[in-house]
Amino acid sequence: MDKGPDTDAGGQARIAKVLARAGIASRRAAEAMILDGRVTVNGKVIDSPALNVGPRARITVDGKPLPAPEPMRLWLYHKPLGLVTTTNDEEGRPTVFDALPEELPRVMSIGRLDLNSEGLLLLTNDGDLKRKLELPSTGWMRKYRVRVNGTPSDAILAPLRAGMTIDGERFQPMDVAIDRQQGANAWLTIGIREGRNREVRRALSEVGLSVNRLIRVSYGPFQLGTLAKGAVEEVRARVLREQLGPQPAPAGGEKPAAKGPRRARPPATGRAGSAKPQAGRPRGTQDTRDRPGRG
Repeated sequence: MDKGPDTDAGGQARIAKVLARAGIASRRAAEAMILDGRVTVNGKVIDSPALNVGPRARITVDGKPLPAPEPMRLWLYHKPLGLVTTTNDEEGRPTVFDALPEELPRVMSIGRLDLNSEGLLLLTNDGDLKRKLELPSTGWMRKYRVRVNGTPSDAILAPLRAGMTIDGERFQPMDVAIDRQQGANAWLTIGIREGRNREVRRALSEVGLSVNRLIRVSYGPFQLGTLAKGAVEEVRARVLREQLGPQPAPAGGEKPAAKGPRRARPPATGRAGSAKPQAGRPRGTQDTRDRPGRG
C-alpha cells in the first residue's frame, strides 16, 4: 500500500497503525487498547493514539512485547450459510472463525456477510489493510448473485440504480442486471461500492422483492470462482503487490517481518485452489480493466 498520512518519510507511524500491522487488532480496537492503558512505548504507558513511533521503538501490549510484524497477507474464504462473521457471538451461534482451519494464523474479516448470506469473504492478518479495503473511498465493487421472490422489471429496479434513501440512510446507486426469471423467482446480479449493513436486502425489500438467496461473487478484483464452500485460499504475495502496491516498511520492531505459517496446498479435489485461473490473469482475480459492476 502507499504510505498514507499515518506514516512519515522517516519510517515513523502512528502507534495504532503499528499495532494493526502487527495483527494485534484493528486500528479502532488498538486505539481503545491504548486509551485503556494497555500499551507501553519504551517502558512508558501511553494514553493517546496520536503518538508516532519509529522502527526501534520497544512496544508492549498487556506486558508482552509486540511481535515483529508479519508480511501483509490476504485469504479468500467461501463462507457457507449459517455462520456469523464475528469472533464471539452473544447468542452462541457458530462463527466464521470457529470454522477456519486451525493452521491459519490470527485473521480478521474484511467486511461481513450475515448469517443467511454466503460466498466470498476476504480475510487478512493486517488490521490496516482491513480498514483500507472496507472504506468506501477505496472504490472497490462488491458483486452479488441474488435470488428474489417475484418478477422484477427495470421499472421496479430503477430506484436501486438511481440511489435511494431508506429510514434516513442514503444508499448510493447500484449496478443491477436481471439475469433470468425462474418460476416464481428471479436471479439478479448486483454491484455495490459501500457495503452498508444488509444493504442489498434492504434495498430490494424497499421495492417489494424478498431475497431468498444472496451470494457474494467478488470483492474488487478478487473472485469467488469455483472455490468450494468452507475452503480457504491464500492470495499470492505477487498478486497483492499488483493489486495494492508495495507495502510500507514496518515500524515498531527491530527485526524484519517474520514469515507466517504456510498452509499446505490441498489436493486437486474441488477444495481450495481448484479453480482454474483465466489465461494471463493471477488466480482469484479479474482483469482490473474490466468493469466489475456490469453483467
